[in-house]
Amino acid sequence: MPSPVRPLVIGLGEILWDLLPGGRVLGGAPANFAHHAHALGARGVVVSAVGSDALGREILARLTSAGLSTDYLTTDDRHPTGTVSVQLTPAGAPSFTIHRDVAWDHQEFTPRLAELARTASAVCFGTLAQREPSTASMIRSFLEATAPGTLRVFDINLRQQFYSREMILESLARAEILKLNDGELSVLRGLLALPDEEDRALGALLERFGLSMVALTRGAEGSVLLTPAETSRLRPEPVRVVDTVGAGDAFTAAMVMGLLQNIPLAHLHHHASRVASYVCTQPGATPSLPAGLSSATVS
Repeated sequence: MPSPVRPLVIGLGEILWDLLPGGRVLGGAPANFAHHAHALGARGVVVSAVGSDALGREILARLTSAGLSTDYLTTDDRHPTGTVSVQLTPAGAPSFTIHRDVAWDHQEFTPRLAELARTASAVCFGTLAQREPSTASMIRSFLEATAPGTLRVFDINLRQQFYSREMILESLARAEILKLNDGELSVLRGLLALPDEEDRALGALLERFGLSMVALTRGAEGSVLLTPAETSRLRPEPVRVVDTVGAGDAFTAAMVMGLLQNIPLAHLHHHASRVASYVCTQPGATPSLPAGLSSATVS
């Protein structure tokens, strides 16, 4: 009996080392997303760049050991591998200092990437990797090269000063799904003149930009998935938080895998919440998932 076809799920943008108080861990929202999608049954691919240095070589080895392809991870001889200094609050919430002029800031669109884009089932991108013109242009071109029906997920991922109203508007115009957290929703209220009330703000985003879904995460307060047809609200069971790095990326990956398998909204929401909660109990962004969570069809 032939094996089921694994959807091709792309994390588009940055890959880097999160320099946590306890040591460095592999990170970058698109890379975390691709890693978790891969663990949940996709063929996860990271499109990014690393430096020709020891940190870059270690990233290549880590992805290979996790079973992810490195075919679309270019090596830059002129710029170093990206790093981010991370501080954690007593509750495990991270704050980031993201270093500039690194390899993933200088990516270019190629015919090979165009071919990859045409075969993607889902693509996740954010604002951070668009802070420099070269990679911003690559991301826009990649999204435009995707086939009709590809899930284009804008995980807004606002960091430091590395975003603008224009960047957000251009990204929303290319997206089908918007993922954001409650802090990012507060920023968008000011930038896009959204209503103060949460449900009305999410509804305005859905309608104004012709989205098929808006996904809002609120940490321990839970999450909301809003589509034109239905709304799912969920508050997770309390867990002992080690850190929250990568939890949102894990949520997005599980959500996307559920959507690709046409799982009912409430069911996929429950699974995405459980995956994100588990990641919060582990150090770093990409812990191995236990068998009970490693399928998008888990009830």
